[in-house]
Amino acid sequence: MATVMKTNSSANDDHIRGMVSDEEWAIRVDLAAAYRLVALYGWDDLIFTHLSARVPGPEHHFLINPYDMMFEEITASSLVKIDVEGQPVVPTAHPVNPAGFTIHSALHMAREDAHAVMHLHTPHGQAVSAMADGLLPHTQTAMIALHDIAYHEYEGIATDLEERDRLVEDMGTKNLMILRNHGTLAVGPSVAECFLRLYFIERACEAQVKMLSAGRDGLYNPPQGTPEKVETQSSGPGMALVARGLAWPALLRKLDRIDPSYRT
Repeated sequence: MATVMKTNSSANDDHIRGMVSDEEWAIRVDLAAAYRLVALYGWDDLIFTHLSARVPGPEHHFLINPYDMMFEEITASSLVKIDVEGQPVVPTAHPVNPAGFTIHSALHMAREDAHAVMHLHTPHGQAVSAMADGLLPHTQTAMIALHDIAYHEYEGIATDLEERDRLVEDMGTKNLMILRNHGTLAVGPSVAECFLRLYFIERACEAQVKMLSAGRDGLYNPPQGTPEKVETQSSGPGMALVARGLAWPALLRKLDRIDPSYRT
């Protein structure tokens, strides 16, 4: 397993609220909610995947999970703020996953629109990442995601900073990525939009694994032209409005009913 990065200083998580702007706190709450939702939907992998969000400002600081906490434990105040060198900006006793730093810092630095980056190792996402054909256009959810997907070859556990350039090049202007033999990844201009994209690719991968149980010859191909039609229907500002204005508020209400402690 990759080496853990730590700091020598520590600060009480409870004091973070008074140390950050209202805008950063709102992003912290959204990102903590995303971690709780990943756990709720069973997409977590013990402590080994990561979601991040950029903090407003020119410094390119971003928030990421403390490496020693399960996703259902994460709160707005426990998130670690680091710079593009992987060093904590606010003193913390929590370690940071170096592989998370490598992947997330690459995209946050290269893409001004990548305010949120989310990466998972779900069994369904890993299964599709190991399929030669990648994601197939056989379900509506797959067609929503398919036009926005890039692919990146597996290079081992992502602790080599030189991989960042290749990751960025492969990502290009896409907002979703299948990391070959590894898992899935999404970026977005907000936590809400990033999470909805992640939901679509994960849902599509799950459906693909299940539908292939019927055998490739048993699949029903969508009518000609429908993948292109779905691309048009699911692109543009409409999906952003659905994410930020409808789906995300509903997801936060769901979390608030279950356990609102992510907000602390």
